[in-house]
Amino acid sequence: MLDVRLLRAEPERVREGIAAKGETADLDRWLRLDRERRELLAEWERCRAELNAGGAEIARAKKEGRDAAEEIAALRAVKAREKELKGRIDAAETELSEILVRIPNLPAEDVPRGPDESGNVEIARWGEPREFAFPPRAHWDLGAGLRILDLRAGGEIAGSGFPVLKGAGARLERALAQFMLDLHTERHGYTEVSPPHLSRADPMVACGQIPKLEADMYRCDRGGLYLIPTGEVPLTNLHRGEILEGGRLPLRYTTLTPCYRREAGAAGKDTRGLIRVHQFQKVELMVFARPEESEDELLRLRGCAEEVLRRLGLHYRVVLLCTGDLSFAGRRTFDLEVWAPGVGRYLEVSSATGFGDFQARRADTRFRDPGGKPRYVHTLNGSGLALPRTIIAVMESYQREDGSIDVPEALIPYMGGLTRIRPEEDRHE
Repeated sequence: MLDVRLLRAEPERVREGIAAKGETADLDRWLRLDRERRELLAEWERCRAELNAGGAEIARAKKEGRDAAEEIAALRAVKAREKELKGRIDAAETELSEILVRIPNLPAEDVPRGPDESGNVEIARWGEPREFAFPPRAHWDLGAGLRILDLRAGGEIAGSGFPVLKGAGARLERALAQFMLDLHTERHGYTEVSPPHLSRADPMVACGQIPKLEADMYRCDRGGLYLIPTGEVPLTNLHRGEILEGGRLPLRYTTLTPCYRREAGAAGKDTRGLIRVHQFQKVELMVFARPEESEDELLRLRGCAEEVLRRLGLHYRVVLLCTGDLSFAGRRTFDLEVWAPGVGRYLEVSSATGFGDFQARRADTRFRDPGGKPRYVHTLNGSGLALPRTIIAVMESYQREDGSIDVPEALIPYMGGLTRIRPEEDRHE
């Protein structure tokens, strides 16, 4: 959440940031309630002081044998007023909190302004799209021909958006995940974490997932737990309520988790194949950093995700998101979009995002600076990578005219030495 001192001191800057993101928030109501709460609090503190002083005076009168009936009656009126004020203060604080969690993070000053993805800016590109001597097929046709992707079975089990990978398809998913985790832990210095796949509401609020994206969540009727939409949720809350030693920062974590999303806001979009699904695997990268190091850490995190694509030999581009395409909690985001020749478009496989102290304030995660003063950390996260669209890019980029798929060199050790994916009954390599 935003620092309340910023809301009080620079409300116009906050309004501009909210509008730039295309969000809405009742900032005027918050400012009015905040003023009223501080006025009520000042009066409540005066009542408390009067009660303390009056109590001492009554005790003195009784000790001296004097009649204190008049003082007692006056104090009862003060006590009633103090109770009324406390109720109004509590109600104001509850409403202030409810408004505050709905105010989005502000975009960085140099993020390009734009209404939606049309305002995004491509800033880098690696490799070239592969040229084919034949019309490249989409992954759903390749997967059906090789019998490694079964959309019908997934639909029968759980409905649309729940595909089944089989045989070499399932092995490819596992190989990609293992390859990514090994790269991030052994080369990039991330600590692997195996977290819960369920979350209480508070950690979801800390990430900015709730209340903004609650409609996209799967919620358990019993226990009130949510299936995590991303590994960002448990990783962001690893140090919830802690004060970390500054010398330990940056802390870098990675995890492989299933992700569950209703995609309620994207109904009817990209419903075929693996482009948009309700359950998928993703390798997540998470960093806790000192504020003065967070911009460098964001570039480093982005570079770690990019190295996955480069080692796989996949053409991709880097896109800087404009204000209107930023997430609710994001301050600055770089999207990595890989080229999928079969569907003929770029597909996002990672969003590397810096949040500033927005999430840390919600999770109350701080560190001690050299002077011993607690300060909020900066959090950063990104996919390293999301598996479904990476699988799409591998299948479509490495396809052959006969419908088989070459295995990228980096994955061959993880595929048990398999160099080409063929139908099960016609596999010789």
